[in-house]
Amino acid sequence: MAQVKDLFDLTGKAALITGGSRGLGAEMAEALAEAGASLYLLARREQWLDPTLEEFRGRGYRCEGSLCDVSDPDQVQAVAGKAIQSLGKIDILVNNAGVTWGAKAEDMPLEKWRTVVEVNLTGTWLFSQTVGRHMIERGAGNIINVASIAGLRGSASHNMGISGYAASKAGVMGLTRELAAHWARRGIRVNAIAPGFFPSRMTEKALERVQQQYESSVPLGRIGRSGELKGVVLFLASEASSYITGQTIVVDGGQTISTLLV
Repeated sequence: MAQVKDLFDLTGKAALITGGSRGLGAEMAEALAEAGASLYLLARREQWLDPTLEEFRGRGYRCEGSLCDVSDPDQVQAVAGKAIQSLGKIDILVNNAGVTWGAKAEDMPLEKWRTVVEVNLTGTWLFSQTVGRHMIERGAGNIINVASIAGLRGSASHNMGISGYAASKAGVMGLTRELAAHWARRGIRVNAIAPGFFPSRMTEKALERVQQQYESSVPLGRIGRSGELKGVVLFLASEASSYITGQTIVVDGGQTISTLLV
């Protein structure tokens, strides 16, 4: 029986993280690197990617990266190939890239709906399918999808709707279960993380309006803090969770058990 420290050891593992250059994506990438994994980070813009690559390399982590629009099948195929060539393999895929758009459901522009769904859900599917083929060939792999509590419950915050975001994240959780069921016998585990509110570029404007209201509905009485996703992503990426697949772990301070909607 392995010791606990060995269960969480990622030495020799290679991880591809979409949206891994900043915010929660960079935090999760950092956790994997601290446990010994080599990294391949993806971002949409050089000004987000390059500083993170420099920072991580300065800490001694093996870290490469590329620009990528996760909703573009050709870019996904090309970047996955680059990552495999650079790292030699992909053991861990973290589908974190995501966008949102706030508008009342009756006013949501179709092009904004499509953009959100294409990035959040189709992007997760494209990378899961592309990297999944590589993992099937190797007979092993671990996929972690980043969902959201928005896919578990509705929101009534200040009449600002996130219907596209909520639908896409609910889809990510359904996709997680479906892929887990189909690929379990191929040696691939697929799980998801559903964060509540954490400070990020995506949430900063919403938090300016609703942070106090939101925190009043959270049993722990606050939003998430920096570092509070590191443990759960490492758990799911490591042998510590070797008998877990198809699950969504909610990290929200208990907000989804509250009766108050925000």
